[in-house]
Amino acid sequence: MLLSYAKNMTKTMSVGELKANFSRVLDGVEKGDSYIISYGKTKKEIAAVVPIVKKNTKKMKFGTLSKMGSVKISKNFKITTEEFLNL
Repeated sequence: MLLSYAKNMTKTMSVGELKANFSRVLDGVEKGDSYIISYGKTKKEIAAVVPIVKKNTKKMKFGTLSKMGSVKISKNFKITTEEFLNL
């Protein structure tokens, strides 16, 4: 899974650093910063603390482009799942 990080800096810190600086981390996240949390002696990256990105909730009317063109599918049109998925 790919994560999309905020435009501001991404910082890496251990779990202990996160615990000790939690309020500071939240202040940074509020400003747009992202944090990668590492764990253990190997400092394995296990989590990310990132700002919530609000999606545009503007609704689009169904059929807005209906007057721009049309598509007609013939009754004898057949396609296999493999063809559809381009396998």
